[in-house]
Amino acid sequence: MTATARRELAEFLGSRRRQLDPRTLGLPAGGNRRTPGLRREEVALLAGVSHTWYTWLEQGRDIRPSRSVIDAVARTLTLSPAEHEYVLQLSGHAGARPAGAADAMPGHVQRLLDALGPSPAYAITASWSIVGWNQAYEHLYPGVAAVPAADRNLLWLVFTDPDVRSLLDDWTTDSRRFLTQFRAEVGPRLADRRVVDLVTRLQAASPHFREGWASHDVDRFSSGERRFRHPVVGELVLEHHQLTPADAPGLHLVVYTAAGSETAARLSRLAA
Repeated sequence: MTATARRELAEFLGSRRRQLDPRTLGLPAGGNRRTPGLRREEVALLAGVSHTWYTWLEQGRDIRPSRSVIDAVARTLTLSPAEHEYVLQLSGHAGARPAGAADAMPGHVQRLLDALGPSPAYAITASWSIVGWNQAYEHLYPGVAAVPAADRNLLWLVFTDPDVRSLLDDWTTDSRRFLTQFRAEVGPRLADRRVVDLVTRLQAASPHFREGWASHDVDRFSSGERRFRHPVVGELVLEHHQLTPADAPGLHLVVYTAAGSETAARLSRLAA
């Protein structure tokens, strides 16, 4: 593990430990507890590791936890599947997303986006820079082409572009979801200069981002309905999908399809 990964793992485990109610694990909640959550020695006991070793883990010491130990700590802290996957990635026990994403779109991937017709779609790199989109996405978010390439990052736009904010039906919830998914993806690469620069800029630009980033919350992507408020055609209910080309593993393709005939008709109106 890199020093950055060890520090992130330490801070993440500490944040999850402090959020746990001891009573959910059959432990007394009273006594001499001066801070909320479990004590480190309680986590160590329940996970079957020494108190000293677990303390070192939360201190970011240069130790090499095994997969079985990380699994035991995850069970003790009742981590969600996304959080469990996150600590496995940080500790080097799961494959991270390829970091060597292209700066430009491969031609065949752009042609795939274009072939999706009325379904808005775009492509992002490992650091969430938007490097390609189809005409339907430009109809949904006309500002994408005008944004300087250096700022054409999905997370940056969600937290700083007023047009994106007004487009999202529930910006507070939606932006937090984007943040938790981003952190889950880049956690093992938090020392990457592109990630460091983006996070630093966002912390300076957005109090909402600062609060969410400090929580250490993570979540995995899941397909589902997303609602948008378009200034021309009104409400759009779209199903949100994410794909990774086998021959371009550093890219994610994000595709929106109409959820119902009414939205499909409105997308057609946008295309016209």
